[in-house]
Amino acid sequence: MDELLREFLTETSEYLDTVDMELVRFERNPNDSAILRNIFRLVHTIKGTCGFLGLPRLEALAHAAETLMGRFRDGEQAVTSRDVTLILATIDRIKHIITELERTSVEPPGRDDDLILPLERSSGGPGRRGIDPAILVAFDEPDVQPPGEGSSAPSQQGAVAAESADAAGGRQQTIRVAVNTLEHLMTMVSELVLTRNQLLDIARRHEDNTFNVPLQRLSHVTAELQESVMKTRMQPIGTAWQKMPRLVRDLSAELGKPIDLVMRGADTELDRQVLDIIKDPLTHMVRNAADHGLESPAERRALGKPERGTIRLDAYHEGGTITIEIADDGRGLDLPAIKAKAIARGLAPAAEVERMSEAQAAKFIFHPGFSTAEAVTAVSGRGVGMDVVKTNIELIGGVIDIHSEPGRGTIFTVKIPLTLAIIAALIVSVGDQRFAIPQMAVLELVRVRPGAEQRVETVNGAPVLRLRERLLPVMSLARLLGRAGTKEDDDGFIVVIQVGRQRFGLLVEGVFHTEEIVVKPMSRKLRHLQVFSGNTILGDGAVVLIIDPNGVSRMLGAQGGDAAAFADALADMEETREEEVEATALLVFRAGGPGQKAVQLSLVTRLEEIDATRIEWIGDRPFVQYRGRLMPLVTASERLVIRKEGMQPILVFSDAERAMGLIVDEIVDIVDERLAIDPVPQRPDLVGSAVVRGQATELLNIAHFLPLAHEDWLRRAALPNAPVRTVLLVDDSDFFRGMLAPVLKAAGYRLVLASSVDEALEVLASQRVIDVVVSDIEMPGKTGFDLIESMRIDQRTRHLPVIALSSYISPAIVERARRYSGVEFVAKFDRGGLLAALAATVDGYGAAA
Repeated sequence: MDELLREFLTETSEYLDTVDMELVRFERNPNDSAILRNIFRLVHTIKGTCGFLGLPRLEALAHAAETLMGRFRDGEQAVTSRDVTLILATIDRIKHIITELERTSVEPPGRDDDLILPLERSSGGPGRRGIDPAILVAFDEPDVQPPGEGSSAPSQQGAVAAESADAAGGRQQTIRVAVNTLEHLMTMVSELVLTRNQLLDIARRHEDNTFNVPLQRLSHVTAELQESVMKTRMQPIGTAWQKMPRLVRDLSAELGKPIDLVMRGADTELDRQVLDIIKDPLTHMVRNAADHGLESPAERRALGKPERGTIRLDAYHEGGTITIEIADDGRGLDLPAIKAKAIARGLAPAAEVERMSEAQAAKFIFHPGFSTAEAVTAVSGRGVGMDVVKTNIELIGGVIDIHSEPGRGTIFTVKIPLTLAIIAALIVSVGDQRFAIPQMAVLELVRVRPGAEQRVETVNGAPVLRLRERLLPVMSLARLLGRAGTKEDDDGFIVVIQVGRQRFGLLVEGVFHTEEIVVKPMSRKLRHLQVFSGNTILGDGAVVLIIDPNGVSRMLGAQGGDAAAFADALADMEETREEEVEATALLVFRAGGPGQKAVQLSLVTRLEEIDATRIEWIGDRPFVQYRGRLMPLVTASERLVIRKEGMQPILVFSDAERAMGLIVDEIVDIVDERLAIDPVPQRPDLVGSAVVRGQATELLNIAHFLPLAHEDWLRRAALPNAPVRTVLLVDDSDFFRGMLAPVLKAAGYRLVLASSVDEALEVLASQRVIDVVVSDIEMPGKTGFDLIESMRIDQRTRHLPVIALSSYISPAIVERARRYSGVEFVAKFDRGGLLAALAATVDGYGAAA
């Protein structure tokens, strides 16, 4: 294929995806000239290039669409849904022709009068005469008024959270690289990681320190190279969402249901390979939500709901995984119908189905061929889909969970790994054979032995572990593999694993260390073994199998009805308890004394043990060379003495380019605890105290320590996320949004998170009730002041109280904040001042309301 043609096809495909999405936005906002100019520019570019390359069929289609859009742009013609549908159909035809061009390098023969003549007719051109009426029927106005039709004002609730294409002048310079080249580069980096692991293993087994320094440097360079190459594979999930606005628009017209689509976190990045696999499952779940989930307008009116239904897509990073939520505000799952269908199909005995909880019954929708639809439609009802969705997600080591409330809607939560190429794994053993368990599924390790406090018990014939008043089902890895271990089934280590909402223990004989491993696919002869997902080579050259937590979970359920029911019952009990009081993952440690201290685990980037001799001093401040940079070290307690020899434990906290090492004496455990936090007056270094594992524990306020490492750290971001007055917290830094969560939760607030001004305005435009907005002032792009100004010109939010945060106080900023009514100013690092301002603001607002 000619290089110029190949370049044209690549760019045109990107342009058409953008046009698809922008047209749906334009239909809802027909007065937005910026959107129309962008669409017109892209179609004009396509037309001009087609003429240059001698592609008459494509040129004719693009010209006809451009002419009609030119009339919209010049104000000569009002925008109608019929015209937008016609242009979208033209875009689809262009995509089809481009697909054939890519396959054969020749424009396929054919005529496009069925589209060009109606386009000319709509433009007032020659196509008005002699046109076949049958052609026009397909583009007549539909009986149900589509979203945005009949109103000149932009629809706030119907706003689609999608970014327009960047202006040509503002684009970052890029080059195109073949995917095969990137894949080869990733393979080479993977081999380099394996070699690095082998060298590190050799160094651990020998006393010779000659190669320590160059090996350490090699390790740092490898880590940096690995991270850089991984970035070339990363794509925003928004690329998988580009077709969603068009899909929802078409479903809205086809089903006769006005539907709003809200997309948040479109810039969340994940591996391209993972992205390709989840595109189809996401599309299927959105179609299901529109068809099965949302009620008709008449039903919604009768229920007191807004006529317009809402489908919401959320994506965000959570540890080493990506969480995606697909939610609707519809009728919820019809659990009685699901149970009846399950009984009718013989999936389980009637008595057992009737005893099932709602969460257990909901799992039936993942069975092949399962559907409760009364009729098959063009959208769904054939019973093909949710089983494939679950299979595809589990294929990449992900999990899918369901939460449904009758009359309020359904949320599908999908957790998938950030990448499939290189992952962190826990190395365990049974007998003389080692295995790798993906660390993203591991919650904690528990040592068990007969007669000890932590031991395996038997309940109803099933082995369980009583862990902090919880009962976890336990499975022996030796028995799972059908081999005899060297120890009894109640002696060894239990790896506590979570898959979806199910939590269980995997009994192993030995635990070694965590290691970054390169995932290799299973041999075809072994792919039927569902307990394994791949293999890898360890640093010492040994080939080990990678355990698939999803496969273990399925086998746990397949070992018998009683065991499966028992495991599900435990999971249901845990889910109920977690709904009553939310658990927080904590890292427990000691520093400067025998008492326990803890910090929220989600804030910690890594746990490290460094050779104390590597600590360097610049003046009176300790540093360590970490991943090619000098990282400042801060002690977790004034009483802690930094070691001069041996290994020194540190907790690494990082945000963008900044990192800090918090020095501790001993890392004790990682636990999930339902906290009741008691404030500690006059201790800015503490969030408060709480009982953790039956002991009084100090909860560190990381915001106190960060400026000790980098004085300007707090100037870059601010606040947290989540829980009853509702606070909308706006800050561009994930790190600082997460940092204050325990503080505000302990104070009794429910939190809604926004990472930008645009996202905050989307939240305020939705139907969520917000009592107060807390916003950072110093954000890149649109600032907190831009948010306040937008709020004050909107009738619905003009009186909503705002607390403005800044990392430094200047008279100019304070004066500007006071120009707006209902705005309080608080220093970002003043925790007490923020809580006091919130209390005063919310109480005053509530009284006024």
